[in-house]
Amino acid sequence: MKPALPDNYFTQKYALTAPHSEVFAALPSLSVGNALDLGCGNGRNTLLLNLKGFKVTAWDRNPRSLENLNRIIEAEQLTGIETQWVDLNNHRFNGNWDFILSTVVMMFLQPATIPQLIADMQASTRKNGHNLIVAAMDTPDYPSQPNFTFAFKSGELSHYYRNWHIVKYNENVGQLHRTDENGKRISQRFATLFAQKTFVKD
Repeated sequence: MKPALPDNYFTQKYALTAPHSEVFAALPSLSVGNALDLGCGNGRNTLLLNLKGFKVTAWDRNPRSLENLNRIIEAEQLTGIETQWVDLNNHRFNGNWDFILSTVVMMFLQPATIPQLIADMQASTRKNGHNLIVAAMDTPDYPSQPNFTFAFKSGELSHYYRNWHIVKYNENVGQLHRTDENGKRISQRFATLFAQKTFVKD
C-alpha cells in the first residue's frame, strides 16, 4: 500500500493556491463519496478531495485552468476526477452528489444565474449530503469589489437554505488574494455556508 500523501502535496509540488480553509473545516463532517466542484480553477479543492478518497466532478470555464488540472491528473496518474468545461452562467444540471462546493466563484457570475444555480445544487445533492458555499458580500461597511458581478446581501445566502440543516453560517470579514495600491491584501466580507440536506422532496 502506498503511504498517504500529505494534504499539501499538490500545493507544494505544483505551486497551487492552498485548498480553501472551509473545505478543510468541512472534511470531518463529510462521508467520502461523489463531489462536484463548481468553478474548480486549477484544482486546489478537487485534488484535496480526491486525495481524501472522493470521486470528483470538476467544472470550470477557464480552459487554461482545466489544462493545468488535467496535466496534474496525467502526471500523477490520478483516477476518480472528471473535468469538464462549463460556463455556470448558462448551464442547468442535475445529478446525485454527496458534496457540492462553490468557493469564491459566485461573485464572478451573473446575478440572474444565482437562484437557479443554488436550486440545481440543492436538487442534485443526495439526502444527508452537504453543500458548501463561500462567496463575497456587498455590505455598507465592505462594499463589493468593482469587478464582482454578483455579491450576496446580508442573510440572503442563509435564506436559500432555510429548509436545510445549516451546520455553519457566518458573514465574516476575510481577505482577498489581491492587494491594494500599498501592497496590502484587500478585506472583503464573505458569506460562508455549510449545510446538510436532511430531507428528500417527493
